[in-house]
Amino acid sequence: MGQYKKLSSGNPAINTQFTFYPKEVKKLSYYTDGLKQKNRYILSECITLLESRNVKKRSLSDRLIASLSENTYTSIRLGITGTPGVGKSTFIESLGLFLIEKGYRPAILAIDPSSHTSKGSILGDKTRMEKLSVHPDAFIRPTPSSGVLGGIALYTKESILLCEAAGFDFIIVETIGIGQSEVEVGNITDINLLLLQPGAGDDIQGIKRGIIESADIFVVNKADGPQLDLANRTKISYHNALQFFHHPEPGWDTPVFLCSSLENRGISEVFDAIMNYIRLIINKGSFLNHRKMQEINWFEKQSQLLIQSLVLLNPEIKKVYLILLNKLKEQKINSPLALRKMGKALSKLLITAS
Repeated sequence: MGQYKKLSSGNPAINTQFTFYPKEVKKLSYYTDGLKQKNRYILSECITLLESRNVKKRSLSDRLIASLSENTYTSIRLGITGTPGVGKSTFIESLGLFLIEKGYRPAILAIDPSSHTSKGSILGDKTRMEKLSVHPDAFIRPTPSSGVLGGIALYTKESILLCEAAGFDFIIVETIGIGQSEVEVGNITDINLLLLQPGAGDDIQGIKRGIIESADIFVVNKADGPQLDLANRTKISYHNALQFFHHPEPGWDTPVFLCSSLENRGISEVFDAIMNYIRLIINKGSFLNHRKMQEINWFEKQSQLLIQSLVLLNPEIKKVYLILLNKLKEQKINSPLALRKMGKALSKLLITAS
C-alpha cells in the first residue's frame, strides 16, 4: 500500500483519523504529453501541481507553465458572478451543455470560499452539475479561494492556460459570489456576465458601482413560474439603471436578459450576446490589447506577492515582523506605529543591500 500520512491534529476542524497517500512527482513530459492528448485526468493533476505547497511540485508547475504556448487567442474566457443562491451552477450547466451542442469544449473553473477556521472548502460544484460533470467534452474543476480576495483563486489564470493547452476552447470562471468586490475576474477573462435574482433590481441597487459596472452582460436568472413577473420588473429596473453608465467598450450597449436554467429558456440569447461582444472587440482590435494588459496586470500582482514572500524569508525582517505582530496581539502598539517600524526595518535592509 505504500507509506501514508496522518493529517496534523493541530486544527480541531480536521479529522485526524483521515489518512492519505502522497503521490510521487512525475516527469515534466508526463504532464505535457497528457495535455497534448487532451487527458482530463492529467489536466486535474496539472492544476493540483499549481496549488501544491511542496517545493518540488511548485518548481515542476513553474516549468510546466513555461512550456506552454503563448498563442492562446483562439479560446473565449468568460467570467460569471452573482450572489449565493442566484443559480450559478445550474446556469453554467445549461450554458455548458449548450456550448457542447455548438461544438465547443467548455472548462469550468469554479471558485469556492475557504473556511477561515479549517482553510478548507466544500467544492460541491461538480455535484450540482450532474450532466455536465460526466460529459467527455467538458471539464469542471472546483478550487478553494484560500483567502484570496476578488472572487478568484491565486492560480486561476495559470489554470486557464492549462485548460487551453488541453484543448478546451471556452473557459468559464465561476467566482465565489460574495458581493461588489468581485472585479478581479475581469483581469483574467474576455467578457463578464452578472447573474441576478428576481427582485434584486431597483434603481438604487442597479446604480451600485464595483461588479455592476464591470459586467458586460446582465442575466436575470430563475425567470420562471411565479417569479416571472418579478423577473420582468427586475430586468426593466436594471435596464433603466444602466442608462447612467457608459460601457468602456465603445459601441457596446450592456444587455439585460431573462433566463430560466431549469426550463432552458434564454440560453441561446445569452450565447449570441457573448459572441457578439467577442466579435466586436476582435474587430476593433481590443481583444488582443485586453489580453496583453491582463498579462501586465497579473505580473504586477504576482510580483507584489513574490516580493512579500521573499522579504519575509529574511531572518531580520521576519524577526521584526513577529515582534510587532505579538505586540499588536498584546495591544502594546497600534497598527500605524507598527507599520512605520516595519517600514524602517525594510528601508534599512534595502540600504544595506545596495
